Amino acid sequence: MTDASSPSLEQRLAAGRFVLTAEVVPPISCSAADLLAKASPLKGIADAVNVTDGAGARAHMSAIAAAAILKQAGIEPILQLTCRDRNRIGLQGDLMGAAALGIRNLLILTGDKPEVGDQPDAKAVFDLDSKTLSQTAHLIGSMGQLPTGTKVAGAVPFLIGTADMPIDPKPDWQPTGLKGKIDAGARFAQTQFCMDAGVLRRYLARLTEAGILPGLAMLIGVNPLRSAKSANWMRQHLFGTIIPDAMDE
Repeated sequence: MTDASSPSLEQRLAAGRFVLTAEVVPPISCSAADLLAKASPLKGIADAVNVTDGAGARAHMSAIAAAAILKQAGIEPILQLTCRDRNRIGLQGDLMGAAALGIRNLLILTGDKPEVGDQPDAKAVFDLDSKTLSQTAHLIGSMGQLPTGTKVAGAVPFLIGTADMPIDPKPDWQPTGLKGKIDAGARFAQTQFCMDAGVLRRYLARLTEAGILPGLAMLIGVNPLRSAKSANWMRQHLFGTIIPDAMDE
């Protein structure tokens, strides 16, 4: 089990400490050992490990099951929960199930569209958007009730996170989307990759001007570059297709 003597992710963020997280894509496998082979090297290095939910619109081991396996192995998980695959009933059930398993850290995401994956004919749900799902998680965890008003027993607050993407803000740009996520319950943000320190400084300065910082914990995404070929691929396929208006979806 997780070492109770170690500060949790929530405690580290509340104390303003530097936090390092990593990400694991659950394997296409029915074996817990296959998951642990990927995640165990991160134990004692990362403060918490993100567990993706159907990354790339492809089927993988259940994110909730994977998060529970990591927690049992002493690795604090951040459960990524997407809106793509389940309607509100299923998502509400998953939130209660995650809480019952002791999983408190959430990263709420819209989710990749099925057409980018290997089963493009799959039907997307998107019954809720990420803001509404964040509101639902806050309502269940902190208020002990479903959106219908039905009481939820044994509720414990979630630590809710949202995705964000640093940009070089134009003079009239305002972080409206990010403010909405904070109002919905987000307490930390994990960003897409940002390798430009100048862009990051200007972006964070604008968030400070808007009153978002220092209240929201920001975890900046970086990616170790394995080669020049890898860097060129990222530039052509990731940074060349970014849409600023969708930066915190």
